[in-house]
Amino acid sequence: MAPRVLVSDELSETAVQIFRDRGVEVDFQPKLGKDKEKLAEIIGNYDGLAIRSATKATEKLIAAATNLKVIGRAGIGVDNVDIPAASRRGIIVMNTPFGNSITTAEHAIALMFAVARQLPAADASTQAGKWEKSKFMGVEITGKTLGVIGAGNIGSIVCSRALGLKMHVLAYDPFLSKERAEAMGVTKVELDELLAKADFITLHVPMTDKTRGILNKEALAKTKPGVRIINCARGGLVDEAALAEAIKSGHVAGAGFDVFEVEPATESPLFGLPNVVCTPHLGASTTEAQENVALQVAEQMSDYLIKGAVTNAINMPSITAEEAPILKPFIKLADVLGAFVGQVTESAIKEIEILYDGQTAQMNTKALTSALLAGLIRSQVSDVNMVSAPIMIKEKGIVLSEVKRDKTGVYDGYIKLTVTTANQTRSVAGTVFSDGKPRFIQIKGINMDADVGANMIYISNTDVPGMIGFMGTTLGDAGVNIANFQLGREKEGGDAIALLYVDEPVKQDVLDKLTAHHAIKQAKSLVFNID
Repeated sequence: MAPRVLVSDELSETAVQIFRDRGVEVDFQPKLGKDKEKLAEIIGNYDGLAIRSATKATEKLIAAATNLKVIGRAGIGVDNVDIPAASRRGIIVMNTPFGNSITTAEHAIALMFAVARQLPAADASTQAGKWEKSKFMGVEITGKTLGVIGAGNIGSIVCSRALGLKMHVLAYDPFLSKERAEAMGVTKVELDELLAKADFITLHVPMTDKTRGILNKEALAKTKPGVRIINCARGGLVDEAALAEAIKSGHVAGAGFDVFEVEPATESPLFGLPNVVCTPHLGASTTEAQENVALQVAEQMSDYLIKGAVTNAINMPSITAEEAPILKPFIKLADVLGAFVGQVTESAIKEIEILYDGQTAQMNTKALTSALLAGLIRSQVSDVNMVSAPIMIKEKGIVLSEVKRDKTGVYDGYIKLTVTTANQTRSVAGTVFSDGKPRFIQIKGINMDADVGANMIYISNTDVPGMIGFMGTTLGDAGVNIANFQLGREKEGGDAIALLYVDEPVKQDVLDKLTAHHAIKQAKSLVFNID
């Protein structure tokens, strides 16, 4: 029987025909995504679900999708898909990470022009029969400084277009190397310097815990007077209320927003303010982009349902059916090692070395490396997947090397990740035991044997008496329950580390109390996906 796909959002007829040409039965109901009850009623009849942004693939819907094998999102954002719920049900979630890039970058540039010259207000005034030429005094783009927050796929395109407009470009991106920045023709800076110097600021980062409110009241106060701010990335990156106050005070000269904290945005503190240009999330809304992502998602879903090929999956590596049983636990290990380093490393990464020892050297290391890189940069790029991660690392100019060798120690096989930044070299190694679960076996050259928990605390300290008592008391006073506690040290009185498996994420104020101790160098709350 041919696999069945439900298309519940608007996709082009050409994309629908791709399913048919590949041998997939298609039920094209482009308005169904807005009818949650009807969608949940029939979703159990399908192997695949092709969507845009209107359909919400919630945990409730996924629970009703008893036969669903794949969800394909025509576009990059998967905010409307409950990925953990899909993963638990074994449903692959695919997106099309690069189909919207040029379109979104162009929209950011268009908003910058619109704000610089007050075009919407001037148009409305003129069409109303007025001729208020002196009212709409604008500013030139040429020679101005553009601050780009996030120099990834879309951000790098914006940088290129801005350079073509003869602007000076400053880029803030923790994963952007100095060498890559030089090759792009931009200046890599820290966020505070960008805020202080930029005439225009445009955001191109995903929504993560680290980026939420990146332009809050305090950050906006650091900006250059007269700055204009553009956001075509994600609502919530900018505190809309704080920005509205900054515009009213005259500190911020204008803003162009395509995304909002609450969408559909029927109201916002920004609405009605002078020289604020707002559009209804049109970043990907061009004929070319919509067609590209629709064709891509149809091809990817068909290839999976007919051939078993996995492309651009958010929650599954690109591996063959034969490799899956052996490779799966090591894929998880690689992801955990990358996620560990990504969460504890605060400065830009210049070099990555991955060592495959013993049996791991004989595996599909391409998939393992992709999983590791995805874990490494997920704290900065939430919608990264195993296909896009290597591309992102390459675009950022980070040097990547792999080393494979025969078994050298007591373990049948292990993976070791070493990253080099401008300030330090950090390493972590792990293996998989017979129970199929990943374990840390070495951190910073210090041997240990530690389970991986969903919530952990990593502490780097000097080996002095009383540390265990201090850590336990501090966490106990804060109501943090410790499930497991692993220690390791280089030598007596030397560097030491602690890994604590706790029941829930630890708040920053508790970590601050830990780092207040003179012997503790770093305390980080870590979160791992171990399902």
